[in-house]
Amino acid sequence: MNEARVGVYICHCGTNIAKTVDVEEVARWAGEQLNVVVARAYKFMCSSPGQTLIEDDIKEYKLNRIVVAACSPLMHERTFHSACQRAGLNPYLCEMTNIREHNSWITDDKVSATLKAKALVNGAVQRVVYHRPLEQLPVTINPHTLVVGGGITGISAALELAKGNHHVYLVERQPSIGGHMAQLDKTFPTLDCAACILTPMMVEVAEHPHITLLSYSEVEDVEGIIGDFTVTVRKKARYVDEELCTGCGICEEKCPLKVVDHEFEAGLGYRKVVYRPFPQAIPKYPVVDRENCTYFKNGKCKACQLFCPTEAIDFEQEDEILTLQVGNIILATGYDLFDARRIPQYGYGRYPNVFTSLEFERMVNAAGPTGGKIVLRDGVTKPQSVAIIHCVGSRDKNYNAYCSQVCCMVSLKFAHLVHERLPEAEVTNFYIDMRTPGKSYEEFYHRLLGEGTHFVRGRVAEITTAAQTADEEGKLIVQAENTLIGKQQRLPVDMVILSAGLEARHDARDISNRFGMGCDFDGFFVERHPKLDPVATMTRGVFIAGACQGPKDIPAAVAQGAAAAARVAGLVNRGTILLNPVRASIDGAVCSGCRICNNLCPYNAITFHADQHISEVVTAMCQGCGTCVAACPSAAITGSQFTNDQVMSQIEGLLWDLVPAKQEDELVIA
Repeated sequence: MNEARVGVYICHCGTNIAKTVDVEEVARWAGEQLNVVVARAYKFMCSSPGQTLIEDDIKEYKLNRIVVAACSPLMHERTFHSACQRAGLNPYLCEMTNIREHNSWITDDKVSATLKAKALVNGAVQRVVYHRPLEQLPVTINPHTLVVGGGITGISAALELAKGNHHVYLVERQPSIGGHMAQLDKTFPTLDCAACILTPMMVEVAEHPHITLLSYSEVEDVEGIIGDFTVTVRKKARYVDEELCTGCGICEEKCPLKVVDHEFEAGLGYRKVVYRPFPQAIPKYPVVDRENCTYFKNGKCKACQLFCPTEAIDFEQEDEILTLQVGNIILATGYDLFDARRIPQYGYGRYPNVFTSLEFERMVNAAGPTGGKIVLRDGVTKPQSVAIIHCVGSRDKNYNAYCSQVCCMVSLKFAHLVHERLPEAEVTNFYIDMRTPGKSYEEFYHRLLGEGTHFVRGRVAEITTAAQTADEEGKLIVQAENTLIGKQQRLPVDMVILSAGLEARHDARDISNRFGMGCDFDGFFVERHPKLDPVATMTRGVFIAGACQGPKDIPAAVAQGAAAAARVAGLVNRGTILLNPVRASIDGAVCSGCRICNNLCPYNAITFHADQHISEVVTAMCQGCGTCVAACPSAAITGSQFTNDQVMSQIEGLLWDLVPAKQEDELVIA
């Protein structure tokens, strides 16, 4: 090994590090250590002058190792690797150590923080001596992309890619694309008809030559890496031959059973056993509900098949298993609405005239079960007083502590619709804080003030039917504290609307495991960086967009879908990318064939050769996590950039500390 010539660079990071760590002292001390040729402190090492400083020193002092003590390597390791590469030094001969998150941000003790910074730098210096040059791995990007989720976010992402002549597989588990937006009547703050702006996009998806639409389908398995994913999709049997079906609707018309709660109508109506979710459904083909179909129960009926003019009904149809090869994946799996039954004091499910926000959306929709009329649960009576409760299931530590971002505007929209259709009705909104941060949202709020909506600031404690006066007889009683006047209020109303918050999908953790990602404590998918990289995940090639990443309204979801599509398009246009070479490798001469590593690898990147009785790492699939390295009882597996020499030398460096100068700066065990 050539003599190590190490350059050490300590970052002030403004005051993030320098306010706690004596940066200049750490740089002075580092310059006196073995193998260190030059040590410097600089205000912002990640800036262009900071990078230039490293590049110039590499050339002037013939440095062959670099240590940067700064912030998180996740954010800036690539920055310093690039600086080394520009100076002609292999980027993997650079080591970062984190003296911000791991040091200055977690203590106010300047003496201890400075000593710890020295220990971290010492460990990095001793480690980097054992670094070896590595070369990045080229991977060809398959130009096809998988988009999972056919709501407005997935539709936006798919169309953005398809318009760039990139092929997309759009997988949606429901019989039709459209998602939650298809259930809405109008969208705030412009009060556009949701169907009017969504339907043309749905039709474009169905007709676009670069989009393969797989509705009524689910992803069952995902294998591979960025550029080369193998995805297994189950296309569920509709019991309708899509090649023969014309979407005429005769089968639905002739089906004798209309007994199933209509999911799309939020349970306010019933549907046939042969059905399309809604009139504008895409694709246009109906589905036979096998679970409730008389034929599948007792072998009788077949009315839909008998009357079908094209003989498209096929009771023998079976699920198809499709294997797709794609280079990138965009997850746009959306959200679930909070189940208002979880707050029993609000009476949903017990009192008939307590409605959820989705039920009210379907009620006011012209294509909904009441034809757009606002009526009580009896289907006839029009309410004369309506209470709208914000933040149901949101901003509540007992359920979800976060803000769902849409509840205030949804509630304001509902108030406007009640005023529009029942001008004589009294409308009262109960809110915690009014949050209207979007474009024209505040203007919409003031519009409602002008329409005569009453606003009570305070969380509703209970909804009851226990009347105390004659005016309260037969009414729903909303009890709340008005925090603006400091008094308890009882408001008798005919109808209560619960503006339910947004939650992560009930199966979000299963999905995240399937795609090799993570979920936060609330169940939403975790992005690579919440500010700088909100659509990427820690699994390269897998992107997230829309409400699966966190609560958001339609404009934000559409923008994020387009952003994810742009990221994918950039990768596809490059054709080939270079992967981090930090990977594991197995010494076949030492491997005992115990197969412990095969069973532990989270990326299925290790294969077993039965004829040779040894295991081998599939380099392209390995993510360098080190699980196999730690588990191998034969020490046959080595992780590049994490060899025993590198790790042990770093540990040794971390365990040593500086003693008083009278002991001649000798390093002793702390």
